[in-house]
Amino acid sequence: MYKYDEIDQRIIDERVAQYRDQTRRFLAGELTEDEFRPLRLQNGLYIQRYAPMLRIAVPYGMLSSKQLHKLGDIASKYDKAYGHFSTRQNLQLNWPKLEDTPDILAELATVEMHAIQTSGNCIRNITTDQFAGIAPDEVIDPRAMAEVLRQWSTFHPEFALLPRKFKIAVSGTMQDRAVVQAHDIGLEFYRDAQDKMAIKVWVGGGLGRTPILGLVIREHLEWQHALTYCEAIVRVYNLHGRRDNMYKARIKILVKALGIDEFRNQVEAEWAHLKDTPNTITEAELARVSKHFEDMPYENLPTNNASFDAAIASDKAFAAWVKRCVHPHKTAGYRAVTLSLKPHGKAPGDASSEQMHVVADLAEKYSFGELRVSHEQNLILADVKLSDLFALWEKARANGLATPNVGLLTDIICCPGGDFCSLANAKSIPIAQAIQMQFDNLDYLHDIGDIELNISGCMNACGHHHVGHIGILGVDKDSAEFYQVSIGGKQGNDASLGAVIGPSFAAEEMPGVIQKLIDVYIKERTPEEQLSTPYVGWAWRLLKHTSMQIKSVQKRKLQHEQLNQTYQRYCFYRRKRVDTY
Repeated sequence: MYKYDEIDQRIIDERVAQYRDQTRRFLAGELTEDEFRPLRLQNGLYIQRYAPMLRIAVPYGMLSSKQLHKLGDIASKYDKAYGHFSTRQNLQLNWPKLEDTPDILAELATVEMHAIQTSGNCIRNITTDQFAGIAPDEVIDPRAMAEVLRQWSTFHPEFALLPRKFKIAVSGTMQDRAVVQAHDIGLEFYRDAQDKMAIKVWVGGGLGRTPILGLVIREHLEWQHALTYCEAIVRVYNLHGRRDNMYKARIKILVKALGIDEFRNQVEAEWAHLKDTPNTITEAELARVSKHFEDMPYENLPTNNASFDAAIASDKAFAAWVKRCVHPHKTAGYRAVTLSLKPHGKAPGDASSEQMHVVADLAEKYSFGELRVSHEQNLILADVKLSDLFALWEKARANGLATPNVGLLTDIICCPGGDFCSLANAKSIPIAQAIQMQFDNLDYLHDIGDIELNISGCMNACGHHHVGHIGILGVDKDSAEFYQVSIGGKQGNDASLGAVIGPSFAAEEMPGVIQKLIDVYIKERTPEEQLSTPYVGWAWRLLKHTSMQIKSVQKRKLQHEQLNQTYQRYCFYRRKRVDTY
């Protein structure tokens, strides 16, 4: 992974010193809240419902074991001994004290980490496939280009105050696992007819209040021009994006308003001034960065391993874990392993300080000291020998990290929701936990097969509910928390947005609603669907067969008027929102 040079280290050290003085002045009353707000947001600090929240950057989802050890130490020393891994592949601390945040950033700097541009109206963390560099279906390893993009976008003076936040995803595989179509800019790397690296550029995607899948603005872009073309896109957005209405400020609204052809024309005109300028990437620069992402020192191993095969045959629990949590690797004798952060009854994406140290130790022992964060909020060891899998599983299971549910219904993507976020309309974590307990039979989950269920506590869609096979959105209904359900969303090359199935449901109804959806799906799915990932077709048939049942459930909501008093305190806090995601 990328290692800082002297310039990188000096930049973050100076930023820590700046922020320390800014925080001191604010606490001393020398800066007003309005003056301090943009300064803390530039360093990843939000004021949430009950406490500050610090979002720590994990560029393109890669961590060293040393860095994860430091995160575990920080969570234990400055927080409540846990952290939350987000869908942006970052880590969030939900309970730090404001006065401690400069010390936290100083400690992060000692292991080449920071919280810069994890919030605010700027270019956020660049994300990619959690299996980048090792996936058998990979055409181009996108990590070096992701790092080049990170360096270009960090502290870019022209893009420090965009109309709204801006997200970029990169992918270099046959099957898109980075959801490039749901980002402001999506870069899809491939090899052209001359076997040269090229880029298909998507623009104008995004979820949130107005979910839109991106459109292709350029089918073929030479890789050398990745920065200048992205800069042209962001310039057009920065010039014309709306600043009078935050709900219409994202680039997706501008692309839709202008139309892709007119937007492309303006980008191309801007690019004419930028093409072949110093921001053009040279072979030497790409080679310099690429050295940090060379193949690990793999051993020459056989394709099969007798001890692994014997363990699979003799231990059903291990075999179930391998089926769900172990993934193919392009190098013979190795596998990638997902360590699930979705044990039943726990908040999805949360890891205790102890678990962080355990995972860091496992990475050191079994995966060359590196690990990944997925946008599904799990942790990945990318380079594990077949012969080590059984020992790894035993240690992971002993620490609550081996739930064999990856890709199943209870592998839920979930934002922090109303338990923490001041923007949320409703709680997310209790709904996820209730659904996990409703489907607490792993044999039943395996029979259901691959199902993606995503939960967001508000329209900002941090839980990516729009692209879940089943999506759940928290809504405010008469000052009470209700939940809107959508079906038919999908990630990948043929991404789709889910369709809402009807009025919203009360919290206590949600496990039953999901059960009803699954019952009908199992009854109506075709043999082909039983062997593959669900797609939009089953969702529409499911909608047809459950419409009357859903309507009958709606009638029971009339019995829940007493919920209003319960949510009065919630409404009070909701009126005190400060920040925006």
